[in-house]
Parts: sequence; structure tokens; C-alpha cells
Amino acid sequence: MDQRTDWMEFYQGRRVLVTGYTGFKGMWLVLLLRRLGAEVAGYSLDTPTREGARVCERIGLEGRLSYAVRADVRDFERLRQAVAAFAPEVVFHLAAQPIVRKGYLDPRGTYETNVMGTVNILESIRETQSVRSFLNVTTDKVYENQEWCWGYRENEPLDGYDPYSNSKSCSELVTHSYARSFFCDGQCAVSTARAGNVIGGGDFAPHRILPDCIRSAMAGKTIEVHNPHSVRPYQHVLEPLSAYLMIAAGQYEDPLLAGWYNVGPEEEDCLTTGELTETFCSMWGGDQSWKTQHADGPHEANYLKLDCSKLKNVFHWRPTWHIEEAVRQTVQWAKAYAAQKDILKEMEREIETFLVDKGDLA
Repeated sequence: MDQRTDWMEFYQGRRVLVTGYTGFKGMWLVLLLRRLGAEVAGYSLDTPTREGARVCERIGLEGRLSYAVRADVRDFERLRQAVAAFAPEVVFHLAAQPIVRKGYLDPRGTYETNVMGTVNILESIRETQSVRSFLNVTTDKVYENQEWCWGYRENEPLDGYDPYSNSKSCSELVTHSYARSFFCDGQCAVSTARAGNVIGGGDFAPHRILPDCIRSAMAGKTIEVHNPHSVRPYQHVLEPLSAYLMIAAGQYEDPLLAGWYNVGPEEEDCLTTGELTETFCSMWGGDQSWKTQHADGPHEANYLKLDCSKLKNVFHWRPTWHIEEAVRQTVQWAKAYAAQKDILKEMEREIETFLVDKGDLA
């Protein structure tokens, strides 16, 4: 398989299961897989935000699935039955409690979802012979953060600081153990992907900078930024999704490609939160502005970058859109949403543009 472009053809007719399909990344992944010709099933709780539920309804998300189950990944019996019933060839595990601050408020629920949810999906796959490729989506926050100015590599220690980050570190370790203990017979290739901060249309999660920017802009308010000097690896949602698809397709054809991969932007697209907000204000237009609003809150890292050399070398992968284009696409989606326009058409336009640009890049 030519890792650069053949993944765009690999999914034609494939049976693919996405856990967490009602989430921000999940709904984009469903649309992307459908564009590539896959038969898609989903397993997920309801969307946690009212705005997110509206997005799912407006794009007709349920109608784009061949099989859908609304249930919790902590419910092993429901999950096992769903995997067995659909008999997927490829599984993407996105279901998670993804918010740092919520992890402080509900650490037990966060660990149960992010750790035992991973155990449950892996156990379900063990019992389903059809699954040939599994990808666990984690986060760049799995690393023991030393506030270094250089990017973390896949061989760095895993020890997230807060309950969310640490639970994702544990999810990684669970996946590593299952890969060695139960999947070394070649039944199923297993990988994890550690993505940086993702932006894009449809993200209405609390305590995230771009959703906060969009909410403030729509309400005609000044954006409040709590930590404008923190550095993060920002990227458009289609960047990591394309990498996930590439990894899962590649290891399906060649299990030796399975492993642990960072997915992040180029060095110049690792911005401070203040710089990202300034870019948003410029793209939004008008007199949109922001201010620093210091507030007491839980610990968050000030400096975080990823070294993506492994993904680049193994799969010849490169980011497609720089941060300015990523913000521009996000703003265009948000304005279409606010104006009650056809956001499905907008998302399909973004996907098509991205795939064309990705193909040209390859």
C-alpha cells in the first residue's frame, strides 16, 4: 500500500465501527468515512451539549449510519453485543470523557470511561474475529509534561498530570498490554494515536478556546482568555482524522506498521492561546476583540508540543492546512451555523477541499 494516498480508496465498502460517533471528532469521522465509501456503524452516548445535539440533527447523522447504538462504553454487555452484531473490519475508538476540567469534577467517572471503556472495547474485539484493525484515539496530554520547548516523542514517559490526562495515559497502557498479550497472533493490528488540540466546526465543548471564541462572537461579546501564553499544537479536525484513517488502513495491510503515533501540526502552527484568539478575531471580522481574564482554575500545562517524526517517516504523512486556513474554515462553518444555512453542505465542502489538497500534497 502506498501510505500517502491509497487510504482514500481502502475504505470503499469496508465495515467500520466508530465509538463516540456523536462527539465533535466522531461526527466528522462518520462523514469522512461515508465520503470514502465505507459502511459505518456507531456506538455512543447522546451528545453532551445542546448545540452538539442540534448539529447531529441538522446533518442527519443517524441516517448516515448502517447501525447505531446509543449506549455507554462502560456497559460491557451492550458494547460486546453491538460489536458482534455489526462485525466490523476496522474499529476507531473515540468514546471518552474528553474535558480536563470535568476530569477534576468527576475523576471516578473519567477513569471509568477512559480506562474501562478501553478495556471493554478491546475485550469486545477479542471476541469478534472480523476485526482486523483497531485504533485507540488518545491525546497529546498523555505525556509526563516537563514544560519542554521541544516536542514529545512516542518513547517519552506516559504520566498525565490531571485525571483526564492520566486516564488517557492509562488507556494507552491498557492498549499496549492488550496488543502484546492478546493480539500478537495477527488477528488484529492495534495502534494508538496521540493528537494535539483540534479545532473545527461543530465543537461546542465547554472550556475550549475556539468554542469559547465562537460563542462570544455570536453573542457580540468580547472573548475572555484565561491563559493567553499557553502553547498548544493546534490543528484542524480533518488533520488527525486523515492520519487515523491512514494508520488503520496501513496496519490492516501490514501489521508491522502498528504502533503508537503522535499526530500534530508543524512547528510554526504551535501557537499561544492569545495568538490563536487574535487569528480568530481577524478571521471573524468586524470589531471582534479579546481580553485576558485571569481566573482561578485547575492546573493546566503551559507548554506542550509533539514530535511527529515517526508518523512522517513511516507513513510519509504531512499536515495539509496551516493554522490560518484551519481557523478560516472553522469561522466559515460557525457563520453558516449561525445563519441557519446547510451545515452538512458546508462540512462536505470542507471534506472535499481537504481531500483534494491532501491528494495534491501527496
